[in-house]
Amino acid sequence: MGVMKRVSLVFKAKANKALDKMEDPRETLDYSYQRQLELLTKVRRGVADVATSRKRVELQMNQLQQQANKLEDQARKALGMGREDLARAALERKASAQAQLNDLQVQYAQLQAEEEKLTVASQRLQAKVDAFRTRKETIKATYTAAEAQTRINEAFTGISEEMGDVGMAIQRAEDKTAQMQARAGAIDELMASGALDDAVGGSNRDDIQNELDMMSASSDVERELSRLKGEITAGAPKQLEGGANGNSQAAPPTSQSQGQGQGQGVQYAPPPPEQGQGAQPTQQAQPVPASDLPAEPQDREGS
Repeated sequence: MGVMKRVSLVFKAKANKALDKMEDPRETLDYSYQRQLELLTKVRRGVADVATSRKRVELQMNQLQQQANKLEDQARKALGMGREDLARAALERKASAQAQLNDLQVQYAQLQAEEEKLTVASQRLQAKVDAFRTRKETIKATYTAAEAQTRINEAFTGISEEMGDVGMAIQRAEDKTAQMQARAGAIDELMASGALDDAVGGSNRDDIQNELDMMSASSDVERELSRLKGEITAGAPKQLEGGANGNSQAAPPTSQSQGQGQGQGVQYAPPPPEQGQGAQPTQQAQPVPASDLPAEPQDREGS
């Protein structure tokens, strides 16, 4: 028995929650106003029915009154003619009509009182319905404004269902865009490294050939590095020699300068070769007079 009560309670709670979620106060107010209008219409119809009954009783009362008056006249005429028996019969009918008339008067008074009560009730109900209608419209307008304000606030804060769907759509679009950008960047790197050239060109290069190419490129770099180191090492002693003498090292003589030196009687001797890395730099060669040089053979001059 306790289990059934709990099940009934849970079912009622769930149903109440579902109904509360589905209920719209504006629709409820409109329905209540419609019910009040129907009730007011019924009251007015009741007032009309009572008034109709009262009017019918009033007509019957008039007819009985006319009948009673007629019977009284007949009794008076019968007595004038010496017919007492006819007069007595007419008066008996008049008494019966008068009794009915008295009953109808009581009913008429009751119907008139009921009509007055229903009329007052109808007027009061009409006033309540008018007041409810004004309040209903005010509540509906307030509820509509509050609902609109709530939706605006939810849209601003992004907690509404519609804005949540829009935010999720934007997030998905951003994720897909980032994924495509990452994929494009990865493809660019693969193309720059040449990993995709084989697949596009259809060549049969493999990992071994790629390794050999990389080793060849590395050996070329090492060769260039060694050459640069040799040039720097060869130029270093000459710079030290020029700094020790206070003068810059003279440029090696050309063929034109040698010819001028012979014409002027001065020749330049070539610098001595370097004696080693640890040797001191030699001094710059001095010009030698032409008189100290050995004479050249005649046949060379003639030639």
